Amino acid sequence: MKIAGVWSGHDCSYCVFENGKPIIHNEYERFIREKEPKGDSIKFLIENYEDYEEIKYLATASPLHVVSNHSESWEFISKIVEKNGGKIYEIGHHEAHAANAFFSSNFDAATIVTLDGGGVESDGFVTACTVWRGSDNGIELVGRIPIHTFNIGGLWTRATRYIFKLQSGWPRGHQAGSVMAMSAFGDSSRFLQDFLKMLTTDIHAASFKPPNQPKGAYIPGGDPTHPYLDPWAKIAENSEKNKFDLAAGLQAATEIVFRNFLQQALKEAPNSNLCLAGGVTLNSVMTGKICNWFPEITGVYVTPTPHDGGLPIGAVQYVWHQVLGNPREKWSDNFTPYLGKTYDKSEIEEALVDRSDISWESVTDDDVLCKLNNQKIVSIFGGGSESGRRALGNRSILADPRNEFMKDIINDKVKHRQWFRPFAPSILVERAQEWFEDSVESPYMSAVLQFKKEKQSLVPAVVHINGSARLQTVSKNDNEWYHNFLEKWENISGVPIILNTSFNDREPICETPAHALECFCRTEIDYLYFYDYGILVHKI
Repeated sequence: MKIAGVWSGHDCSYCVFENGKPIIHNEYERFIREKEPKGDSIKFLIENYEDYEEIKYLATASPLHVVSNHSESWEFISKIVEKNGGKIYEIGHHEAHAANAFFSSNFDAATIVTLDGGGVESDGFVTACTVWRGSDNGIELVGRIPIHTFNIGGLWTRATRYIFKLQSGWPRGHQAGSVMAMSAFGDSSRFLQDFLKMLTTDIHAASFKPPNQPKGAYIPGGDPTHPYLDPWAKIAENSEKNKFDLAAGLQAATEIVFRNFLQQALKEAPNSNLCLAGGVTLNSVMTGKICNWFPEITGVYVTPTPHDGGLPIGAVQYVWHQVLGNPREKWSDNFTPYLGKTYDKSEIEEALVDRSDISWESVTDDDVLCKLNNQKIVSIFGGGSESGRRALGNRSILADPRNEFMKDIINDKVKHRQWFRPFAPSILVERAQEWFEDSVESPYMSAVLQFKKEKQSLVPAVVHINGSARLQTVSKNDNEWYHNFLEKWENISGVPIILNTSFNDREPICETPAHALECFCRTEIDYLYFYDYGILVHKI
């Protein structure tokens, strides 16, 4: 039985499950090369999934009036569902987030919290925060807060754009992660009380979106003055130190408000397991502290798709388990994030022959590891692309973490981004306890943890200014190729860690072989490795 999930809001995407297991998840941004777009998700599905006529149930996380506005694709898919004796289900925004968080975990029971900038539930209620209780194959709503009362995501979106003058959505993406990275350099006490007020009594004013804000990207000088945030915007303009202190204050206030909220949520829905979803839970500095804040929590799970691109996955999971009553799946070791399309050798060779500025040769993993050991930067393309915001070894740029200059080199010559942005360490899961102070698995780069002090000097390219890192723990069951590659790297380098960043340059993560070649050729990446077929690409 095949069930499709669709979402046509920003982060437009679709997925298809067969008998309760995901077989494809495509994100619109990867194909059109614009970050966080809206779109006709049903048309996107029909154009990219060959077996669409086998779909029996359709689960939409977009309100029915939104998806049905695309009348041609809506009528087309409705007839297919009717022909197959199925049904169309409308799943609420946070209901889908909560389902995605719980049903993607291996927990039999858990407290579920969703946090974002706001979404509409199936009864029309608008919220940016909900609490659920998950048990077996069902989730139950415990509580939800009106959006103008509690909205962490809303403040981060406005502050990112109006205080820090960074992008906050389509078409260039949301740079809240840059603000999070800046916070490690600042004095959190300086503006802490300001941001605590913004997140509590002044949340409505602070998260207000000016009606005359231009549609699309932030362009310097193009935005109106924010009626509430402008005093802090002026402070930020004066110096880099001010920006760092503001970022530190926002991060610290967010952690305090979230911690207080979570304390109450755990009283209302107590459990030793916690599942998280919604864009705010991409704040990996915050999520990495939860187990230290609450020792009674023994397991924290953040789905690989906590952003709105994961809504169709949660919508399908809700229908499969909650509506149709099917039992849970047990994932080994984790719900797979590698749900994008796979490309065969002929498709890769077709993309290669279209370019006259490259050459290629057949190699082995060992040859590529030698390149990395010789301080070359290698982009990786293989298997299905990762769902979500993090590259996890299939669409990654890899480099030697032992090189103290490598962070600056990649930021300057490849990613073309701010000097302070850190890079993630991918580490063999069985070695993580030897290198990090806390024993928390982080298969999707969901947690920022502290390196052990004696290990920091061994991998300086992936250690942030405060001794932390947003790590990816890699198991053989999650990604056999990448795990084997890391094992071989440890034998060569003496460290079980490699620098991993997403295969892109100020654009969505590469999806197709052509995207990979385009990004490779316009940056100073040294090699491109199609690992499925042992093809190593050079520039001429």
